[in-house]
Amino acid sequence: MKKISFLLVVLSFVACKTTKSSSSVDQVFQYAKPTDVASTLAFLTTDENMGREAGSKEMQKVVTYLEDVFKKNGVKPYFTSYRDTLTNFERPAYNIVGFIEGNDLKLKNQFVIIGAHYDHIGKVKNAVNGDDIANGANDNAAGTTAVTEVVKYFAANRTNKRSLLFVFFTAEEKGLLGSKHLAAKLKKQQLDLYFMFNYEMIGVPMVNKDMLLYLTGFGKSNMAAKMNEYAGEKLIGYIPAETKYGLFRASDNYPFYYEFEVPSQTVSTFDFENFQFYHQPDDEFDKMDITHITNVVNKTIPVLERMINASTKEIKLNETK
Repeated sequence: MKKISFLLVVLSFVACKTTKSSSSVDQVFQYAKPTDVASTLAFLTTDENMGREAGSKEMQKVVTYLEDVFKKNGVKPYFTSYRDTLTNFERPAYNIVGFIEGNDLKLKNQFVIIGAHYDHIGKVKNAVNGDDIANGANDNAAGTTAVTEVVKYFAANRTNKRSLLFVFFTAEEKGLLGSKHLAAKLKKQQLDLYFMFNYEMIGVPMVNKDMLLYLTGFGKSNMAAKMNEYAGEKLIGYIPAETKYGLFRASDNYPFYYEFEVPSQTVSTFDFENFQFYHQPDDEFDKMDITHITNVVNKTIPVLERMINASTKEIKLNETK
């Protein structure tokens, strides 16, 4: 990857938007702003992080960065610290977990988990044009960035009736080890989990689809239908590739479904046609569509808010025949 200065990235992005006034941009991007999205994404995908492999020494800077997102926004750790140390991985690796208590006396005892994995695969054996660092911009710096923006919104507004756990998962690329560890841990603690919502590979828009996002495990619950109802539009849909490739079991939502038997699903825009650099060094910052990522965040925040604040558990698993 070409060396990218934080300041240069952000200033370049802002320069591209000079045709709009700042007030009009604020109206369009009512929750997250493209400059904030670009800044976080640029940090996560820098070569200095060496591809964000779980347990690597370079991950310490990433861990600190994500902890600082919580600290700067007044989000408390759920455990004694933000770091949930994995017990199923041979090297020191951490899920980063923040907690915002619900504001409803009864509903605050129920929890919603919102997460994304921040690790990637590190370096590849076969370099591409001399580059062997897999920076994982789409997979899954984009999803991680989305969660940081959702954190900022709820930290600033505290509108959540149910309690929230925000989780940056590690070791997803090692076999969902971070989410497996945390799901089992929380189940043992008898957490009352309403649903788990996961962002995965949202860096570029889908090709010729009539929705913004697709949902893995589409038919397992009414989550898609409720999200579209709350959004007032077809925000979420289904793509056959989701079933063909077993994506429901392929990301950090699945361990929570397995342990808790509650709706636990992932939204994505990787449709197997729109991005050819999966697990390759060319999965870079400059391939990402910042406006699209920002739009995903801004479309999902108000929907998540309604999901979190529903008076009853409206999102339910579908009955299996």
